[in-house]
Amino acid sequence: MRVLVLGAGVVGVSTAWFLAQAGHDVTVVDRQSQAANETSFANGGQLSVSQSEPWASPDAPWLAMKWLWREDAPLLFRWRLDPQQWEWGLRFLWECRQQRQQNNIRAMLQIGLYSRAAFAELDASLALDYQRRSQGIICLYDQQQELDQAAQIARFMQQYGVERQVLSTAQLIEIEPALKHCAQRLVGGTYCATDASGNVRLFTRALAEQARQQGVTFLFGHRINALEAGGDGRISAVSVTNAEGHYQALHADAYVLALGSFSPLIAATVGMRLPIYPAKGYSATVNITRPDAAPEVSMTDEAAKVVFSRLGDQLRIAGTAEFSGYSHHLNPIRCQALLQVARAWFPEAADYDHPQFWSGLRPSTPSNVPFIGRAKGWHNLFLNTGHGTLGWTQGPGSGKALAEIISGHRPACDFPFTGL
Repeated sequence: MRVLVLGAGVVGVSTAWFLAQAGHDVTVVDRQSQAANETSFANGGQLSVSQSEPWASPDAPWLAMKWLWREDAPLLFRWRLDPQQWEWGLRFLWECRQQRQQNNIRAMLQIGLYSRAAFAELDASLALDYQRRSQGIICLYDQQQELDQAAQIARFMQQYGVERQVLSTAQLIEIEPALKHCAQRLVGGTYCATDASGNVRLFTRALAEQARQQGVTFLFGHRINALEAGGDGRISAVSVTNAEGHYQALHADAYVLALGSFSPLIAATVGMRLPIYPAKGYSATVNITRPDAAPEVSMTDEAAKVVFSRLGDQLRIAGTAEFSGYSHHLNPIRCQALLQVARAWFPEAADYDHPQFWSGLRPSTPSNVPFIGRAKGWHNLFLNTGHGTLGWTQGPGSGKALAEIISGHRPACDFPFTGL
């Protein structure tokens, strides 16, 4: 079967790889000059199944109101005259109920665990070099109430095979000695030894090269304009503009929408409404100057919603979510907030005076559960989008699952695949 994958981020490239392994003729289309040039470029680096917690929770509406006027808020809604944003916001409130939160955590865990197995498969067969560190992930808490809430979530996750443990400050320092100097700040934390971290950009580009060697065609520098509908509930072509500025209609037997935050814009060209909205995340990359003072283990400051991952000789600091449309504008206040948090935890670890800042648009559904599967109402259009903050964690598993669906199989994963 000829399959056209729209999007060359970690989700799209993973989908292309597993489709090629299943024997399909695959072409990947992307407007950028190479793979992983947008949201898969410089994220927080965490492979964090244990952090499969949706933003939508019973506490989220109150927190959003509390942070409404703070430029450095972990979760910031900039309300606009944008019907898509308001509709998304109303759906988000619906997902904040406790029962919905539990259902969403369960779904996120299932695709996360499936992706963990897909990572293991790729690591064993391809030995990709992407600065992977397998020391687990620590979540830090400085308030007892927040730690108690985390303990409840951890117990819930343990039912599904995710060993997220609650640890004392002394136990955390034993795992990560770089926390020793700030022990007085901590009331404790959680730790999942089976989580990991790594460089999503290196992974995606290395996997794209392996896919190319297996016969996958990559059309970079091609702007995707629209889906073109046939009269039989099928997509007949994709309209693109190539690098020379010429219009083309690309034809295939099946089409995969893996365009992240831009998926709803292309879906709308055939009248499909996808409840996905961009959540802008920030990152800062700094050079490590004192390796003994920098963390070996990836971790998250849960109060600030900021993560730290050691990638080679650099420290990646990332976090926050800003709902402000499709702008990539770097707000200086939010950039400096990342460095302020990092300095507080690891003051002597890195050169914080010369950071590389970046922003990316995370494709967020109101529930944080992605759309994976056949698009309802279409015979040959498939979705692999809406992964929010967990595209890196869920990407290979999502790609493998969708390849199985397109090949006529049901994935061995208890996940609500779209259209199945």
